[in-house]
Amino acid sequence: MAMIDYGPDALILKGLDGNNWRLKDYESRAGYQALKKILKDGIKPEDVIAEVKKSALRGRGGAGFPTGLKWSFMPRAFPGAKYLVCNSDEGEPGTFKDRDIIRYNPHILIEGMIIAGYAMGIPVGYNYIHGEIWADYERFEEALDEARAAGYLGKNILGSDFSFELHAHHGYGAYICGEETALLESLEGKKGQPRFKPPFPASFGLYGKPTTINNTETFAAVPYILREGGDAFLNLGKPNNGGTKIFSISGHVARPGNYEINMGTPFAKLLELAGGMRGGKKIKGVIPGGSSMPVIKGDIMMTLDMDYDSIAKAGSMLGSGAVIVMDETTCMVKAAERLAYFYYEESCGQCTPCREGTGWLYRIINRIEHGNGRQEDLDLLLNLADQIQGRTICALGDAAAMPTRAFVKTYREEFEYHVAHKRCMVGPGGYSTPAQHESLAMAAE
Repeated sequence: MAMIDYGPDALILKGLDGNNWRLKDYESRAGYQALKKILKDGIKPEDVIAEVKKSALRGRGGAGFPTGLKWSFMPRAFPGAKYLVCNSDEGEPGTFKDRDIIRYNPHILIEGMIIAGYAMGIPVGYNYIHGEIWADYERFEEALDEARAAGYLGKNILGSDFSFELHAHHGYGAYICGEETALLESLEGKKGQPRFKPPFPASFGLYGKPTTINNTETFAAVPYILREGGDAFLNLGKPNNGGTKIFSISGHVARPGNYEINMGTPFAKLLELAGGMRGGKKIKGVIPGGSSMPVIKGDIMMTLDMDYDSIAKAGSMLGSGAVIVMDETTCMVKAAERLAYFYYEESCGQCTPCREGTGWLYRIINRIEHGNGRQEDLDLLLNLADQIQGRTICALGDAAAMPTRAFVKTYREEFEYHVAHKRCMVGPGGYSTPAQHESLAMAAE
């Protein structure tokens, strides 16, 4: 199990040890106080949304869209059914924070979703949970049962006029179902493939009804905002980047795990919390927000802060907060090949540029890695990435194109060396065959 750590201002992971996830434990940490405050004081739904806007909470699933603004898109006066959906389909390589929220603090997610339902006038919610974390799905179901028994879910919650029901839905492991419209298709019992947009889910979502979709960590931040105020949450971070953020740090660090720190914390501090570089090696590159984000050179990353705007200025994205750290022994061609293979395998095949293009990206990088590349392949990869990005129904094509382009541009000399010498620049004498790759991997364990 990856370790959990947190700063002094942590809101979601603080004090959790795996044994204190029950309702009574959550209530001892001021759990459901925000919901009680809203219902007791009769706080208007529009005032709840205004508080979330003030907090500068941005979507924690990848795009970083302002949460309060997204909630304001929901047509409250719509006469028919409306739905709230939590995207817990955490399939991005390097990302493992949402499952720990479900595992260690499920009630904070439940309370956040109830408050969101109240704010947008939504009576029903679903939590779509990734297919490969069955034990966490079962735990969430137990937490739902506890919340219902205590009167936090169901009809006339805590004696008010507000009713809200919440259900868990277990996915089946497809990466594409992390895309919000593919998730909706899967939730409806259909093949998980993205929809054309527009229309957007706020007007045509689950079962064709208005739907708001947020990430697990996004909902988990809501109880604090309504309990302590939007300004308090904003002041934990920095302008336009309110609150704390959970970063899943993995790769060549001494202590991989989830770390909840204030937005705007220097990357150097995050690396220090994770024990620094494993074995005292030199940092070579960092993917700051999940495998679909452009890689940043290590020396540049050491100067950056961990917030959406700082990472964007460096040419990448904070994304889901999955920080993949690579040391000086990493073959960047091999890393690019592995990521290209993942997106090739996970493409749903609906769009030609993605279906065909991801395969081309993988095969070209694969031949470079195994000593059969040509110098013109490097510009071909860049051209292919340009032909894929922005030309697909969903962002999976972009997710394949952006890291490929960044690896080639950032570490071009390494790709050129591969082509010219038919081996890696790193490793004992270089390596180019699958057997040698496996040998090196085993030696690193």
